[in-house]
Amino acid sequence: MPALHTTVRRSLLVIPATCLSLALTAPASFATPSPSTSPSTSPSTSPSTSPSASPSATPPANMSRVGGERLGRAGAQADLGAGAPVLPKDLTARSWIVADAESGEVLAAANAHWRLPPASTLKMLFADTLLPKFPSSEKHKVTTADLAGIGSGSSMVGIKEEETYTVHDLWLGVFLRSGNDAVHVLSAMNHGVDRTVAEMNAHAEELQALDTHVVTPDGYDAPGQVSSAYDLTLFARSGLQKKDFREYCSTVRAEFPGKTSKNDKGKTVRETFEIENTNRLLSGDSDLSVYQGIAGVKNGNTTNAGATFTAVAERGGRVLLVTVMNPGKEEHNEVYKEAAKLLDWGFNAAGKVRPVGELVAPKGAAQSVVQPGATAPDGDNPGGVAGSGKPVASAPSGGSGGMGIALAISGGLLVLLAAGAFLVNRRWPLPDLMRRRR
Repeated sequence: MPALHTTVRRSLLVIPATCLSLALTAPASFATPSPSTSPSTSPSTSPSTSPSASPSATPPANMSRVGGERLGRAGAQADLGAGAPVLPKDLTARSWIVADAESGEVLAAANAHWRLPPASTLKMLFADTLLPKFPSSEKHKVTTADLAGIGSGSSMVGIKEEETYTVHDLWLGVFLRSGNDAVHVLSAMNHGVDRTVAEMNAHAEELQALDTHVVTPDGYDAPGQVSSAYDLTLFARSGLQKKDFREYCSTVRAEFPGKTSKNDKGKTVRETFEIENTNRLLSGDSDLSVYQGIAGVKNGNTTNAGATFTAVAERGGRVLLVTVMNPGKEEHNEVYKEAAKLLDWGFNAAGKVRPVGELVAPKGAAQSVVQPGATAPDGDNPGGVAGSGKPVASAPSGGSGGMGIALAISGGLLVLLAAGAFLVNRRWPLPDLMRRRR
């Protein structure tokens, strides 16, 4: 089907599908896990833990049906049409989901609403909640109190007390190194961890991420802290509406400020060191190639959560989101390998499968239809209204490391969820550099 017709079809389907999803938002009876209190391990350095590290290896009988009845069922859910490839046979993750980022259609899933410890993938919700609050150029001098309460064994970017950092520096530390120290500094700037956690929980509720309960803003293991593959995908989809979020999560390497010292001539200088994104589908590894079309999003690994990962990738004009939680197979980079298999399947299956559910819109979102060429609210202009915001097809280029942000929109009608500036059917502006990666 031509791209224009496909976009029109998706646009016309979103309104009834979204209305249906709103009728399914009453949460089911949840069996919330009680994670152990053992310290979490670094997401960037520690191997996946065994299944016994999490509270239960069996999904609950009753799970949420937000997004569709089949998403509340245990086990793999797929509705294969003619010519559709079968699901990968060797998936060991407890929970996973494959969704079209633009239309919100869930192409396949397994235990999508299983409430599990999220590890550092919870930082997507943290970023989506706090990113709009501080300009990237704002500077902050770190105090001892800012770094209080960081969990033992946390992943750190290397922030030093009494040194000054820009907000841009801090977000690079969050996204590239999963730095819990950067999260705590940003939380301190937001009047503390308690307030930040409360705002994250409120934002999760607004996004209809009803499986999620936040206890720590950085994803460090804590009793009662849970999310789901479905909710993590909602966080990624919401965050990717923001230009800064897209830039940070797609940055492979960056220079990070180190300590201030005197050089041989007595001049005060600030050292720097390189940090690399720990998302191995983005940066690659000895046993893993960079995934074609990858553009983010976030990985994590703790004792209770095992390995977790949400990815976004684009091929042939289609953008997919995949979330994988806690693979049982204890091999190096297994969470990325299973995510890559699901992305491959999704790109091959798109158009050949019937959706088993959908990614719902934010709870308070209002719907309106905008004709092609009209201006509309952008994720980078969250206060905008249709007809007064920036044109959807234009935005500044640039980004960390000279990475350009290419913007384009799908032809045909665009469905807007104006209250949340949530553009369901726009062509997502992913960095061109990611599309050209080997």
